[in-house]
Amino acid sequence: MYQYKEVKDGVYVLSLDNHVEIASALKAFCEEKHILAGNILGLGAISEATFRFLNPATKAYVDKTFQEQMEITNLTGNISEKDGAPYLHLHITASRKDYTCIGGHLLTARINGACELLVEAFPGASIGRYPDAETGLNLYKF
Repeated sequence: MYQYKEVKDGVYVLSLDNHVEIASALKAFCEEKHILAGNILGLGAISEATFRFLNPATKAYVDKTFQEQMEITNLTGNISEKDGAPYLHLHITASRKDYTCIGGHLLTARINGACELLVEAFPGASIGRYPDAETGLNLYKF
């Protein structure tokens, strides 16, 4: 699913295997390393992705799947904890073959080529989440 190297205490460089789903692989890595707080950065190539958009007026999510080859120009996110498990909040920008970009909150993405990630864990830290009724979001709980 992935290979990694710890380059500094709590800082990992990951290479995800081709055709792996990004969010699942990242969650598995965080579970393996017991990471409950941190940052994620990445780039790569995907052939399918599902983005999520929250309509603040209705608090309803709208998901849209794109099935085409795209370059990840930026994947960024954070790691926190919800219900005792790693909780990933990921955003992505991806470029299409016509050089236009699409992006948003990332639910899933299937690698087609490579995916290189940097995970910076905050060792010993845990940042919780709670469902906020006003916004409809899972917000940080300090």
